[in-house]
Amino acid sequence: MPAPEAPHEAADTDSRLLLLSDADNVLVARQPIAAGETIRVSGVPVRTEKEILLGHKVARQAIAENEKVRKYGAPIGSATRAIAVGEHVHVHNMKSDYTRTHVIDASDEEKSK
Repeated sequence: MPAPEAPHEAADTDSRLLLLSDADNVLVARQPIAAGETIRVSGVPVRTEKEILLGHKVARQAIAENEKVRKYGAPIGSATRAIAVGEHVHVHNMKSDYTRTHVIDASDEEKSK
């Protein structure tokens, strides 16, 4: 059995973003990134619209509507609309293939109180 792939940084990408698998189309924030910052994603400079929280996802490449979102080398959901390189990927633009989105929305609302 092969050893698990080690997490690493994508080439020419902000060091605050982590690539978990070469098969992934998202990166994971290693630390919060403030709204309005310019980050580099796969060589593309992108200005963040909103704060990206620790552990949240950012598109590593453009993701088409209905395309699978891949993290850990596996599909974790589907894009509900087109997602641009560097855009925050969360319940506002993807749906889980495993958990009903309204359950996730309710959980996020509770956290913000």
